Amino acid sequence: MPRRAELGGGCPPVVRLGLATRGNTHLCADDVALAVERGLNYLNWCGYDDGIAQALRLGRIDRGRVVIAMQLDSRDATSAWRELEDSFRTLGTGRIDVVTFYYVEHKSEWRQITGPGGALEAIRKAKQQGRVRLIGLTTHQRELAAECAPEKKIDLLMVRYNAAHRGAEQDVFPVTTRLGMPVIAYTAQRWGALARRTESDPDGFVPPPPREWYRFALAHPAVTVVLMAPKDRRELEEDLTLLDDWRPPTRAEFEAMASHGLRVRRHAGRFP
Repeated sequence: MPRRAELGGGCPPVVRLGLATRGNTHLCADDVALAVERGLNYLNWCGYDDGIAQALRLGRIDRGRVVIAMQLDSRDATSAWRELEDSFRTLGTGRIDVVTFYYVEHKSEWRQITGPGGALEAIRKAKQQGRVRLIGLTTHQRELAAECAPEKKIDLLMVRYNAAHRGAEQDVFPVTTRLGMPVIAYTAQRWGALARRTESDPDGFVPPPPREWYRFALAHPAVTVVLMAPKDRRELEEDLTLLDDWRPPTRAEFEAMASHGLRVRRHAGRFP
């Protein structure tokens, strides 16, 4: 199981376990600095003035060592340019390495983004200026991801992948592997459900902790980076122990996790 991966576009090699923040997490600049000190260097920023933004803006982390990724909400060029400029100010940097169009769930959205006056125009301009290195697409829709990847409008994909939601193995990964396109995987824990029991679990089964579900996703060769999003310092330190035991799951571990993933899929609510 490789520890590092290449994204291209002039980005430094990245450790395949990435750190993401969300609006409801509580990582501070010190926590982010700790993660970078331990080796993580793919930082997925959620758009708030949070721990990632503060660590970068205050010089707590070495800008040259890290890849900063963000998700862009805007669909038209004018809004995209304004959102990008606001992000530069919040982060205190003149470059965002990876910009992905955020949660594009319908083909009509993609047509708007890539059509005349769409957000792609602004991000391509920023890329030509050296202010963006890679352009990506974030989506839950596997068919849409597989259709968009070969269009040569994006450099990477960000898709959901976990033990309870493995459809990307058939629908997306064969396409990205053929194209040599990086894949960033999110929701590796299925919002925490994989680390909890279900009513169908066999007697004595104890669901593995979060770090093992990251290990499960990292084991797939088509996955470039797996994002973790710990809510606080304690969860961050627990997740970082994966770096000290970097290996794929054993066959028995994989089979147990895959079986639990099927149970979670049945019991943990609706999957699109």
